[in-house]
Amino acid sequence: MTRFILQRLAETLIVLLLMSFVIYGLIGLMPGDPIDLMLTADPKLTTADVARLKALQGLDQPLLDRYVHWLSAALQGDFGYSRSQSLPVWQVVIPRLGNTILLMGVSLVIALAIAIPAGVQAAARPGSLTDTVINLSAFAGMSVPLFWLAILMLMLFSVQLRILPASGTFTVGVDSFADRALYLVMPVLTLTLVTVGTHLRYIRSAMTEALRQDFIRTAQAKGVSRRRLLYGHALRNAMIPFVTVLALDFGTLFSGALIVEQIFAYLGMGKTIYDAVVGNDYNLAMVSLLLSTAVVLLSNLAADLAYARLDPRITYR
Repeated sequence: MTRFILQRLAETLIVLLLMSFVIYGLIGLMPGDPIDLMLTADPKLTTADVARLKALQGLDQPLLDRYVHWLSAALQGDFGYSRSQSLPVWQVVIPRLGNTILLMGVSLVIALAIAIPAGVQAAARPGSLTDTVINLSAFAGMSVPLFWLAILMLMLFSVQLRILPASGTFTVGVDSFADRALYLVMPVLTLTLVTVGTHLRYIRSAMTEALRQDFIRTAQAKGVSRRRLLYGHALRNAMIPFVTVLALDFGTLFSGALIVEQIFAYLGMGKTIYDAVVGNDYNLAMVSLLLSTAVVLLSNLAADLAYARLDPRITYR
């Protein structure tokens, strides 16, 4: 197992290295640069000033040379400064990565807490009224556009009822647990309502297949209770394909968080990436995008490790 984990971590580092080259190239090929933005903001800058500033930033060098210089500094732990925030990149990224992980983690836990019991009950009574209502609810949640639902949340809870803050992460001067939780309600509720339907459908499908297996009939013949049959036998086997879907869906959840963070002005990785790309903040955009890639890769590694936990027949040697 240890060798497998080390091998996967090495592969993750290789993927991140390749992604750093691709991301840096795409950002470097974007029209304009930070100095062009400074020139737009201050028309008094002369051509000589622009040339001098570009030389100081290394923007007068070929793109490949600039990437090699950035990579050599990054390997030494120096990821540069954020131009838009006037802070070292890590001081900007770490708190916002924590905000995104909190947002995604809470919404995922709530979605699974709803989807797993509902999916099990729907599969246990196929064709019943319970199954029909659960399926219709799942399809409704899957069909609602994320941005539209977020706007409806704003209009209802912030504009009409005025019980929740419209945007932000915390109240300036307060920043308590209760205050942060209040700002999380709408983003978490939006992400949960959009993702729970998909998870519910996968759980129901996997449970339906598991309940048809021979070991279920054997357990029934031995007099195993219905609750233990559903949750102790069928669900454990149904979770193996669902874990795969969940790992692949993690990137989609991250993309959804980007939209939610932008609409609710929630200071997470999604809003950070958007602002960095729009503002040509090269260093911040590079590190933010690489961290997002690393989170998705590590989620896939966690899924592989979960397989061995769910099925003792699966081993990594």
